Amino acid sequence: MLRGMKEISEEQIHYYRENGFVQIDQMLNTEEVEELREYLNEVMRSTTGHSTQTAEQGNAYYKVLNQRVNTWRDHGGMARFVLSERLADAAKQLTGFEGIRLFHDHALYKMPQDSKPTPWHQDWPYWPMKEQNALSIWIALDDVDEHNGCMMFVPKSQKIKNLKSIDLVEPQDIFEEVGASDIDRNKAAIVRMKEGSCTFHHGLTFHYAHANLTDQPRRALAIIYMEDGTTFSGAGHLCTDAQNFQVGDLIRGGLFPRLA
Repeated sequence: MLRGMKEISEEQIHYYRENGFVQIDQMLNTEEVEELREYLNEVMRSTTGHSTQTAEQGNAYYKVLNQRVNTWRDHGGMARFVLSERLADAAKQLTGFEGIRLFHDHALYKMPQDSKPTPWHQDWPYWPMKEQNALSIWIALDDVDEHNGCMMFVPKSQKIKNLKSIDLVEPQDIFEEVGASDIDRNKAAIVRMKEGSCTFHHGLTFHYAHANLTDQPRRALAIIYMEDGTTFSGAGHLCTDAQNFQVGDLIRGGLFPRLA
């Protein structure tokens, strides 16, 4: 496990709860970033195991995201970070939840040159959860800005509920959805970060990532956390399809450990 904890300030807690996202610098130190990069590179080269590659090279989705889900199940080094109490405890401080469970991780490469933006969307509509308060940490393993795929968030957009998922390859305009007409994309925050820094964002917060216009992959690790006590909605999802959950069951067990 990562050594040491990260104290989140009252200002950061208030900002997250009010705006649905927050940037926290230096979540990982230089040594940890270098270590995680090595593990990420190793697991992304894997072609077998329990993790899932969501799209192959040449696929339209791959140009948006080269992504591998549940890397912690195949690589002990990845598990050291994904199951980290430091990272999960930061989510616990921000949310005030009594307990934090893992839903899944995903290694995220925004590939160079023929890269596409990740369109505006919310995360929660993709997740098989009844409750709407799960969140993600997004850890930058490279310095990120508008040229290589940094994130953007619309403050307070986490208050918009009951929207559907967005096709990330042929996206609808989420701002034209019923219920989202009062959200102003021009108020979006551009989140430039140094390697080792991170954002946390609520599962309903509108967010976007720029295309990668550089000649190197933009590397990040995202981890989805849910409140202990979150229940299954019955929707299909690669992480729960084989678990025999019934609607209303607690999402828990060995693949969804309590981390904080």
